[in-house]
Amino acid sequence: MTLEQLRIFVAVAEHEHMTRAAGTLNLTQSATSAAVAALEERYAIKLFDRVGRNIRLTDAGRRFLVEARAMLARAAAAEAVLADLAGLTRGTLTLAASQTVGNYWLPPLIHRYRERYPGIDITLKIGNTEQVAAWVQEGVANLGFIEGEIENPGLSTAPIADDELALIVSASHPLAKCRTPTAAQLKATKWVVREQGSGTRHVLEATLKGLGVAPDEIEIALELPSNESVRAAVLAGAGATIMSRIVVEGLVHSRALIELTVPMPARRFSLLHHKEHHITRAEQELQKLIAEKR
Repeated sequence: MTLEQLRIFVAVAEHEHMTRAAGTLNLTQSATSAAVAALEERYAIKLFDRVGRNIRLTDAGRRFLVEARAMLARAAAAEAVLADLAGLTRGTLTLAASQTVGNYWLPPLIHRYRERYPGIDITLKIGNTEQVAAWVQEGVANLGFIEGEIENPGLSTAPIADDELALIVSASHPLAKCRTPTAAQLKATKWVVREQGSGTRHVLEATLKGLGVAPDEIEIALELPSNESVRAAVLAGAGATIMSRIVVEGLVHSRALIELTVPMPARRFSLLHHKEHHITRAEQELQKLIAEKR
């Protein structure tokens, strides 16, 4: 068994698709399939079930995935130690971020980091808050960036930036005319929300509670997996939502979306790091850039 086989297996497991996994690894589909087949043949065990064009992990595959990720994390940690000894001329840094911070706040920072340290290769994984915490916990990512808070005794959490929230509707929505809705009006309207486990979904529910509206009292018109899909649905008139102002500021400025006047809680972007993992020089330099940005 080689680290390359493990890397291919993990990519296929995460994408649940041979071709997409091969694309992310810059391999051919045949090479990717052969690596998985070699593992299955060598140990006489089935790691995936084929379902049409997609594949699904078997029970054995799910158990093996935990160990494969742990092994790759240890290999990455060993590589990071050598990179530290060699200075910042080469190395890798794997980041994980929830959607708002990963798609809007983090990219300019990554650009500045790459300009300063071109020898460090950076990989960014995007998920929701719970996924990001899990990736850092498992060693899949060196650092995580999330919106809001998460309780995990194995991770250290540090605030890195303030995030302003906005309750928005389309210009044609009935609430756009009143601007300051009552609790009764909020209960009566339809809502477009992110999936459970998302920091944006959590803050929406917490904000509505503060306004006297329990989460089970609202009518959810759509539950969608990304900020962009939520924003597009609200723009089309599907309902109201609460999300970071940096996601909608352009459309609010053009008045395609209307921001309603309600008291909003404070929210911060936070940095996650595994308490037991070595902080590399590459990670330290990124944290310095974050401090400069604040």
